[in-house]
Amino acid sequence: MKQQLGNEVSIPKTMRSGNGRYPLLGLLLANIIFGSVGYFGILTELPSLELTFMRCVGGSIFLGMIWYFSGQWKRETWNKGELWRVLVGGLFLTGNWICLFIAIQQMPLTSATTIYHLAPVLVLVFGSFLYREKLQPLVFLALVICLIGTGFVSGVGSSLFSSQLFSGGVIWALLAAIMYACLTLIGKGIKHLSPFAVSFIQALLGVVVLFPFIETNVFTELSTSNWVAVGIMGFIHTGIVYILFYSSVRHLPSRVISALIFVNPAVAILLDIMLLGFRPSFAQIGGVALIFTGMALSIIVPLKNSKKASV
Repeated sequence: MKQQLGNEVSIPKTMRSGNGRYPLLGLLLANIIFGSVGYFGILTELPSLELTFMRCVGGSIFLGMIWYFSGQWKRETWNKGELWRVLVGGLFLTGNWICLFIAIQQMPLTSATTIYHLAPVLVLVFGSFLYREKLQPLVFLALVICLIGTGFVSGVGSSLFSSQLFSGGVIWALLAAIMYACLTLIGKGIKHLSPFAVSFIQALLGVVVLFPFIETNVFTELSTSNWVAVGIMGFIHTGIVYILFYSSVRHLPSRVISALIFVNPAVAILLDIMLLGFRPSFAQIGGVALIFTGMALSIIVPLKNSKKASV
């Protein structure tokens, strides 16, 4: 029987296996591809605003076509309150991309990507305040460990009060993480619209919001290789990755989804070292390890809660 996603969204045939193998491969591939987004962003040689705009253009075209030709648009359930959530989430998504690309342009890809992946920890912290829940000790510990790791990753060594901690790249990476955390929390309230509709609307909103601020002359200076990277960013990193992710995540247990979160920054770090020639210091290596440790602790909390709820 054909399996479906969300609000009766058709999914690729290769993702319809019930044994979990194909969904696992799909989600793994999605994380590997997305881990290269910073590298290809650098290859485009576009400023962050124009790069985000082109990503929104490519994503809205690709996802819009999938949404339309699959016939899903006919089956959507529209709700005014939910639509507002989608639009606000779209603003956070666009801002998140802009901040991330600015951070990548101002600091090593490894540092920017690792700091950006504080987002899962921030989701737990913000969620505890939003839903008036007690901040669990493991969450607080994860946050402290990640903040210390951020200090080392930014290159400040053992001095967490160095001015380097507040350098432009670090601030932008933290802002990107905060916006992604807000996007995640807002997305939890979207229950009726299909993931493809949400993604299409949010990408299209990015096009509309950014268009008045785009410097069109920067596109005339792009080489063929730059345009190839732009196309990959729009259609693959924004379009295909969304399909792989949403087609896979529904069929996998939360512990597997949580574990695969490490693939994304790991790929970015490998690309930075192997292709961009980044050589991290011992302090930065320690900082990456600390942030990964904090991420692991942030995974343990929801897993423990889910086990308690199932008892």
